[in-house]
Amino acid sequence: MTRGKTIQLYLMDGTPKGRIKCTLANWTGVAYKIPRTGLEQAKKIKALKQTGVYFLFSTSDETQENIVYIGQAGVRKNGEGILYRLQEHKRNPNKDYWTEAVAFTTSNNTFGSTEISYLENKYTKMAIEGKRYIVKNSNEPNLGNVTEEKESELEEFISYTKLVIGALGYNIFEPVITKVTPVNIRLLVDDEPILTLTITPHKGQKIIAKGKQTSEGFVVFKGSKLKTQVEKSASKATLKNRELAKHKYDENFILLEDILFTSPSAAASFVTGSSVNGRKEWKDIYGKSINQLEKEE
Repeated sequence: MTRGKTIQLYLMDGTPKGRIKCTLANWTGVAYKIPRTGLEQAKKIKALKQTGVYFLFSTSDETQENIVYIGQAGVRKNGEGILYRLQEHKRNPNKDYWTEAVAFTTSNNTFGSTEISYLENKYTKMAIEGKRYIVKNSNEPNLGNVTEEKESELEEFISYTKLVIGALGYNIFEPVITKVTPVNIRLLVDDEPILTLTITPHKGQKIIAKGKQTSEGFVVFKGSKLKTQVEKSASKATLKNRELAKHKYDENFILLEDILFTSPSAAASFVTGSSVNGRKEWKDIYGKSINQLEKEE
């Protein structure tokens, strides 16, 4: 059984939109969430003069997809560390896209170049594998050489990092769905039923899509087929979702990856290219809709 965790969030400016310090019980790590506009005020944070790893977050203006850049910062000869590196990024026109930064260091200042290289490498791989964000790193960071004991220590640090960065609002390391196994692939994923949406367009090929509800909304699975033609009844949101996801399905309108939507209806409308009630259209293998399943709970 997974035990509960106590995470402390200190709103340094008295507002959730400002600087936030985050600590976790029995963890030597410390995280700071800093808006781009708050870098000047962050000069007073002593821990940001240390060595650490940081994330630059933003959203694409064109596709609305999440963007992240992951970097490391060592202490300079001038005694400056993480914050100085963030200020360099702010002045760099090639990294003008980011709006918020999250930096990780330790309360006892124990990170060296080996530790931050290892963490940067692992965080970058995890972010790419999670497929939640477009990772802007152009090169894979060097993993470095660590002892077996140090690797165990850093992997534990990473496990706490995942909790903290999630609590700060970034699901960068969490897959959209947990990988299914042959035992539950027809029925359940994460204890939620796999649901199917089936339509047969006039003189058209049957369209079958599969997905499931999650705590964040509704996931349409990779391999689902979309209706080719978008109906006039389609909402602006559906048209926008089709446009933004056009690189995520092939010429046969088969999804190339799992896609998360805010609701079953948004997912169903995306698949059908029309305005439909997803709570009625998505059904389990027994033909029961989401509405019917929830009445049985």
